[in-house]
Amino acid sequence: MNTLNTKRVNLALRWMSALLGLVAVAVSVSAHAQVVASAEQKRWSLSAGGIGSSFQPDYAGVGVAQTSPTKLYGVGVYVDWKMSRLIQTEGEIRYEKFNQYLNINETTYEFGPRIPIATFKRITPYGKLLFGFGTGSFLVGKSALLTYGGGVDYRISRKLTVRPFDIEYQRWNVKNVAMFPYGMSAGISYRIF
Repeated sequence: MNTLNTKRVNLALRWMSALLGLVAVAVSVSAHAQVVASAEQKRWSLSAGGIGSSFQPDYAGVGVAQTSPTKLYGVGVYVDWKMSRLIQTEGEIRYEKFNQYLNINETTYEFGPRIPIATFKRITPYGKLLFGFGTGSFLVGKSALLTYGGGVDYRISRKLTVRPFDIEYQRWNVKNVAMFPYGMSAGISYRIF
């Protein structure tokens, strides 16, 4: 592993450690919170979390969209805003910078509706349709981005939710060529309020 990749891995590990530390502090502080009666409880909530991901970038460095011989690995953050059981939005920022082939990397910024299918005890499968833009080492500027996806959230406490998997299929429009990266993420979130 070269020095630049080692520095990036160390930086990612520091960010993930800091995020997990903040979640631990928030959990300990919220443990002392008073319970609100269900009649007075807010109907909406805001959660924020961190993710690790693995993506096939659909670019191998020869000027055309094609399968890369290696997957990109990355880290990111996401925010879920639940206005009601059926009206929810999600925002994601993902940095795919590790395990680069020919220095190819991607960064995405997305936002859109998230639709829970049903809740079975603590498990909630969902679908999502996100819009945004992506940048990469192979681009000059930005690319419009459309993402279809879904996954599962597992609530482990009133404040913490684990996302064991989240699958995404993206469409990038790059100079009249469509690219279709796809991948999977996993993470954990903390309900802020």
